[in-house]
Amino acid sequence: MNQDKIIEKTVEFVKAVLADAEGGHDWWHIYRVWKSTKRIAQFEQVDLFVVELGALLHDIADSKFHGGDESVGPQKARAFLQSLHVDEDVIVHIENIISNISFKGGNQEQPFKSAELDVVQDADRLDALGAIGIARTFNYGGHKNREIYNPEIKPNLKMTKEEYKRSMAPTLNHFYEKLLLLKDRMNTEAGRRMAEQRHAFMETYLEQFYQEWEGVL
Repeated sequence: MNQDKIIEKTVEFVKAVLADAEGGHDWWHIYRVWKSTKRIAQFEQVDLFVVELGALLHDIADSKFHGGDESVGPQKARAFLQSLHVDEDVIVHIENIISNISFKGGNQEQPFKSAELDVVQDADRLDALGAIGIARTFNYGGHKNREIYNPEIKPNLKMTKEEYKRSMAPTLNHFYEKLLLLKDRMNTEAGRRMAEQRHAFMETYLEQFYQEWEGVL
């Protein structure tokens, strides 16, 4: 099976698996990350086949929706790619992308690095920024029945990986604990350029939010 056909089959697979997913981690999240990945990859020396597969499969089984089990995603991706007879070295690379792409509180060392992971990670982080990032954040907060904002509960920037995964803090805290940190953690020049405008939009949004909260506007 040629690479274009494998990508086509992967799109079909992901759409089916994520048909009933939470709105911030559904097929359309994958679609946006896939498109941004291809845009960033134009400026990088990468294996586009690996990059596309990594983007399409990066959230095939997000640990947040599998009891925190980070092994489900790589396992599901491996089984699918093996069914298409994808080369073992490509499968291993995709497993590593899936295992190392997430933020996990931002205080952990990333044990695996590759140019392909850099691109997919930047694209995934971009979807956590800007107007769509704001929408996804509040959608997930509602899904978890979290408060929108509580000025008495301050953001925690020193969470361990496990504390980050268990956190039930108000949704607005997530801006400070993750979203506003992403601009300076982008891997590629193209990713950084794209992140800057989205970051600025979030800062403007937060200014408006606080003024409305206090009844100033």
